[in-house]
Amino acid sequence: MIELNIPGRGILRLNHLVLDVNGTLALDGVLLDGVAKSLGTLRDRLNIHMITADTHGRQQRIDEQLNLRAERLIPGEDEAAQKERFVHRLGAANVVAVGQGANDALMLSSAALGIAVLSREGLAVQTLQAADLVAPDILSALELLEKPLRIVATLRT
Repeated sequence: MIELNIPGRGILRLNHLVLDVNGTLALDGVLLDGVAKSLGTLRDRLNIHMITADTHGRQQRIDEQLNLRAERLIPGEDEAAQKERFVHRLGAANVVAVGQGANDALMLSSAALGIAVLSREGLAVQTLQAADLVAPDILSALELLEKPLRIVATLRT
């Protein structure tokens, strides 16, 4: 668990990290360099979950690389709503969510802490607006969770 006492916002007790895959952890279906190592440093503090539509059909390889099994979205159904429901099933008050696509906006706004990342795929404006904070890339976002006082410094009022 990561516990944050954010002045003006209160205490956050984060137990789950929910990550979008394509565009966030991977580019064109290939895991970004450094992601596996960064996630490895967080495993003792957070339950790590990936959620994906498997756009590039390479999720099985990413699952193997990270020793995780991603939650697959149901094709043809509202992806944003599926991601939001997943966060609620975990207990949104204990979730930090990370993403960059338009279908991540509801997930970020529902989570106790939503982090938008600017990726080589871009960052959807509605996702930017739904986030509590923005990181320049996934490694920076994961580093915030490794050094959570940075989050406190950014979000305190």
